[in-house]
Amino acid sequence: MKRHQTTIIDIAKELNLSKSTVSRALTGHSNVNPETRKAILDLAEKMDYQRNMLALSLVTSRSNTLGIVVPEFLTSFFPQVVIGAQEIASKAGYNVIVSHSNESYETEVANSKVMLANRVDGILVSVTKETRNFDHFKVFQRKGIPIVFFNRVCDEMSVPKVIVDDYEGAFRAVEHLIQTGKKRIAHLAGPDSLLISRKRLNGYLDALRKYNLPLIDELVISYDLTVEKAKIYVKHLLELPEPPDALFAINDPTAIEAMQVIKAKGLTMPEDIAVVGFSNDYASSLIEPGLTTVAQPIREIGKNAAQLLLDQMDREVSDWKAMTKILKTELIIRGSSSRNMPTSGH
Repeated sequence: MKRHQTTIIDIAKELNLSKSTVSRALTGHSNVNPETRKAILDLAEKMDYQRNMLALSLVTSRSNTLGIVVPEFLTSFFPQVVIGAQEIASKAGYNVIVSHSNESYETEVANSKVMLANRVDGILVSVTKETRNFDHFKVFQRKGIPIVFFNRVCDEMSVPKVIVDDYEGAFRAVEHLIQTGKKRIAHLAGPDSLLISRKRLNGYLDALRKYNLPLIDELVISYDLTVEKAKIYVKHLLELPEPPDALFAINDPTAIEAMQVIKAKGLTMPEDIAVVGFSNDYASSLIEPGLTTVAQPIREIGKNAAQLLLDQMDREVSDWKAMTKILKTELIIRGSSSRNMPTSGH
């Protein structure tokens, strides 16, 4: 059976009216007889009529649609950001298209082209771990389409950004480990292509410096954020002649993976080795022991990013402001780093 989407022509034929009358009624023009308007709207609902937003955008130069490009959906972080952004967008009368790049630069480039083809009015972006070239996003700037980066941002583009204080969060996490008596603190870092990886690494290094602990190269490993590599590197750290007595992980999925390896080795937390993550992922309070982590205001990241985007859209391009909004983090201490804390929960 051939697919057919109801059009204005179908409604006009059914009611023996002109296309222009039907069009005016559907777009809310006042110069249509109330009875005629009711008949048109009733039939449109009955026939599942959907306005052709793409055609409408060609006429109005607005699609009333925002795009969101995220690198992954494996953890609860990006879905929660999207929920926050969608809440603000919906209140302002915008639809949202979400695309997922699966940590692939090529997919991200393809996704950005889909957003352009759908004539989005603005776009929110968090880049993949592979992204080092940003030409595909600079196209939006050239076309006068506002863009806001969040979480994983592009430093070389002068556009609004929403981030958390990654440096401060990492510093406090490592300081906490030092204050519990840990001295050989390892760091499983993210890829250095990501600004968040570099900032969290700097927070780790500065905490060690502040407390005069040595910087031990073999205890810092930068990796590609895959589960397989996390397992390999944690095993490697635990099998060193002098293994670490604590681990600060780039994010909670890495920390949780590390905890599984630690348990499999028959070691206890935090006595043999303490673990701290970053992000306060949903699972971090459910595992045993509970994971100490740096909590980010995840939905607020999405809300702030969407609001910044809407603010840009209300201004002339010449009035756009490339502000960076930095949100605060909070250290949540659980059983993986402190024996005085409950094994799970806040």
